[in-house]
Amino acid sequence: MKAVIVEDERIASRRLANLVNELAPEIEITGEITSVESGLKWFDDNPMPDLIFLDIQLNDGYGFDILDAIEDHPPVIFTTAYNEYAIRGFKYNGLDYLLKPIAKADLDKALRKYRRSNNHSDELINPIKLQELKALFRKEYKHRFMVKVGNQFKAFDVADIAYFKSHEGLIYLYTFGGQSYPIEYSIDQLEQILNPVQFFRINRKFMVAVSAVKEIHTYFNSRLLLKLQPKDEDQIIVSRERTTNFKRWLDM
Repeated sequence: MKAVIVEDERIASRRLANLVNELAPEIEITGEITSVESGLKWFDDNPMPDLIFLDIQLNDGYGFDILDAIEDHPPVIFTTAYNEYAIRGFKYNGLDYLLKPIAKADLDKALRKYRRSNNHSDELINPIKLQELKALFRKEYKHRFMVKVGNQFKAFDVADIAYFKSHEGLIYLYTFGGQSYPIEYSIDQLEQILNPVQFFRINRKFMVAVSAVKEIHTYFNSRLLLKLQPKDEDQIIVSRERTTNFKRWLDM
């Protein structure tokens, strides 16, 4: 049985190969692909493997771009660095995925499912589900906000925004320079339009950028206390139900 790994991080690719060898010695890793371009060439020049481990987001595109070029591709086990919140659609769709850094137990579970499938790819993924998954990851997220300042509108790139805060019925945008402006969005709306790799909703009031988190402290009742830059007058606490995914978001 042969498998190929599509992963743009060499260390992650080697680690996955070693885990596969340990958990499923009957599977031979015949290729370790690092980009869409090299992947297209590899599949043109080599026999089709029995299984593909596919990183969703590569440096030069998406792993889907490789699948689109393969006719009757074999079963796929997706790998991704996206946190569980961002990929909530996976489990709903019944797709297999491995969250990086890949846990040995998760890989073992995915391999067991692959074996049970008896190599029938439609038991792991079907065309409709694949299209839904593509739409989830190819979604265009908001890059800038236009904010009314006096009689003018001012543009703020998302990269310049430290966090969003709900205060007295309004949502405020806070820049890394310490400025704050009211915007016409709810926290729920921001959760849908901001890239979940960059921003995380830590509670009902705050949505924070990864680069704004400067200190993390343990807090009672299994919660976390954050220190943000710029500072805020409130105690900024990650709610208990969001703590686990927050830690994964920061690779803690």
